[in-house]
Amino acid sequence: MDDRHIDAAELLRRKSRQQYWASSRRTPTPKKYNPSVKKVTDYVVLDFETTGLRPGADQIIQVGAVKYKNHKQMDIMNQLVNPLRSISTRITSLTGITNDMVRNEPKIEFVISQLIKFIGDLPIVAHNASFDMGFLYALEGKVEVPTYTVIDTLKLSRKIINQTPNHKLTTLTHYLQIEHDAHNALGDCLATAKIYQYCFTHSI
Repeated sequence: MDDRHIDAAELLRRKSRQQYWASSRRTPTPKKYNPSVKKVTDYVVLDFETTGLRPGADQIIQVGAVKYKNHKQMDIMNQLVNPLRSISTRITSLTGITNDMVRNEPKIEFVISQLIKFIGDLPIVAHNASFDMGFLYALEGKVEVPTYTVIDTLKLSRKIINQTPNHKLTTLTHYLQIEHDAHNALGDCLATAKIYQYCFTHSI
């Protein structure tokens, strides 16, 4: 039969088969970091505030990082970032960060380079780590990002804390009566550190 007379259903079936074989040949994207549940006493707690939820498409506007040795706070990094785009009123109302505040701040390439030096070879602790790690590794075209060991307090708290309706950062800080400057990168770091230390103490 002439191909011109193949019906639409057959064309759709062919297209589906082509898409299946193309997708089956793709190499799975490797995870850029190593998730861990290992108990550590030296670590860096990390949090980003961003212009939205999409790594690569949205941009980091605040980097917060706090270094701990034997669970004691040793150093702090708290830096606003110029995202080279407008910050929406929704994000400003959530984070308190305005366009005027970031206009003269450094670009992300410089800030992330400083962050990598700050972290060194320590593991990272973050709450809902896939979000922050997604934004961090989306920058690999601009700066080489090491493969970090990452402890996620969202996953960890689900194993340790069973009395809360969810394990959002604000829910956990309320339950544990932790002071929390929410949606501020440094404030979220300090709260995440307290949650990690609680889970560390109460885990088997």
